[in-house]
Amino acid sequence: MRNKLAKIFAALTTAATAMSLMIPATAFADYKLNLQTPNSAIGHTIYDLHTVITWICVAIFIVVFGFMFYAVFAHRKSVGHKASQFHEHFWVEVAWTIVPCIILLALAVPATRALIQLRDTSEPDLTIKATGYQWKWGYDYLKGEGEGISFYSSLSTPRAQIEGTEPKGPNYLLETDTVVVVPVGKKVRMLVTAADVIHAWWVPALSVKQDAIPGFIRDTWFKAEAPGIFRGQCAELCGKDHGFMPIVVEVKTAADYSKWVESQKANMKKAAVADDPEKPWTLDDLKARGEKVYAANCVACHMANGMGNPPAFPALSGSKIAIGPKEGHLAIVLNGKGGTAMAPFKHLSDADIAAVITYERNTWANKTGDMVTPAEVKAAKGGGQAAAPATEKVVAAR
Repeated sequence: MRNKLAKIFAALTTAATAMSLMIPATAFADYKLNLQTPNSAIGHTIYDLHTVITWICVAIFIVVFGFMFYAVFAHRKSVGHKASQFHEHFWVEVAWTIVPCIILLALAVPATRALIQLRDTSEPDLTIKATGYQWKWGYDYLKGEGEGISFYSSLSTPRAQIEGTEPKGPNYLLETDTVVVVPVGKKVRMLVTAADVIHAWWVPALSVKQDAIPGFIRDTWFKAEAPGIFRGQCAELCGKDHGFMPIVVEVKTAADYSKWVESQKANMKKAAVADDPEKPWTLDDLKARGEKVYAANCVACHMANGMGNPPAFPALSGSKIAIGPKEGHLAIVLNGKGGTAMAPFKHLSDADIAAVITYERNTWANKTGDMVTPAEVKAAKGGGQAAAPATEKVVAAR
């Protein structure tokens, strides 16, 4: 029996060694079997608690399975051992009931303390609202230095990498066109919600994770201990592009953060002037801008050539919406279509919506020659005449 076990163990060891030699050394260097290194005080608390509980579980595993394997090996029939006949033992049952209770009570104290600390969002230095969309994040700085700053953050990984025609970059699917910037050492309160379906705002290194639920505002917080860039993802299955809405938080020093705030506010003023709905817009201006908006928001479903991926994602080239009345086209972009992946895009600026609709109506096989202006979008958002044609018939044509 022992010889058989020895041969089996030797064979398994040889196989494991052979497999390990086939794996590049760099794979082992990059492999980590643990939580990400925390960059916040609450993160260190969670990390330490996780480590303690893990080692307690390891100790219990060794004791229980060690005793079980010893009992099986030392009392096996092949060595002449005869099975004993016995019933419950009072003190043994007391012991295996009391000991786990003591362990659980001992762990409950630090776990409760950490949970209370994790939920204490009072007295923040900075408050940021994060809104989940299919599939991007919107951010509004509501309190503290930077109040009034708003922007959207979308995946910036090139489509060529996603489609496999180019090598994947070091931050594949974890890079965005704009990042959340916060100052180091300041308590940041996150107000998290969603505009369509359930999302989740999750940055492991900052030990922050909160579900984003439509119609509700949930809050959480973090305080970064050191400058750096920290990456996360949406952690709730939210639809087709769930894996394509990363989160990037850049922690800056107080001085660098103040410079960022100044630059953002200056850029917002320039954008406000450039997006003025009342300024004269030309068809070419809107088409050029619309191409960029389309690439950032629509190409994943409707494809770069406008042919989509029917039946889930219909073609825009030659579609009844894109070559029909522009009021219907505007209505469906603003309101979406229930029961499909076509989400509303009211969160985009008036100029962006006007530009992308104009681009869709004058690209590929679509040659309407007309355009939608930001003023028309503004009127539609405000319940003006431009929103009137949003009938069931128009929506169904999408």
